[in-house]
Amino acid sequence: MAGRGKNAKLASKNKAKRTVKDADKELKNGVITNGALRRMARRGGVRRMSVESHDQVREYIDDFLNKVVRDSLTYTEHRKGQTITAMDVVYALKKNGRVLYGYGL
Repeated sequence: MAGRGKNAKLASKNKAKRTVKDADKELKNGVITNGALRRMARRGGVRRMSVESHDQVREYIDDFLNKVVRDSLTYTEHRKGQTITAMDVVYALKKNGRVLYGYGL
């Protein structure tokens, strides 16, 4: 492998400092932002969505995710594992009445 020359080491020391601007910003209304809700609604086929409905949708998503993660964790603990696998999530979704095809069932 060829050397990089004298100036390559000096050039790496003079790089611009990068700072994280978004990390300081506090998340309002939970972790799911309005833009994320709009993108999920678009994927589901919704054209227009009222801003007043965002809080109710956030509560529903939070409740749904809590159920699925709790059931997935139960399956993981039952098989004495430490990592939640895709099959644990598939079984949890099936238990909650939302069958997901294509993952070995």
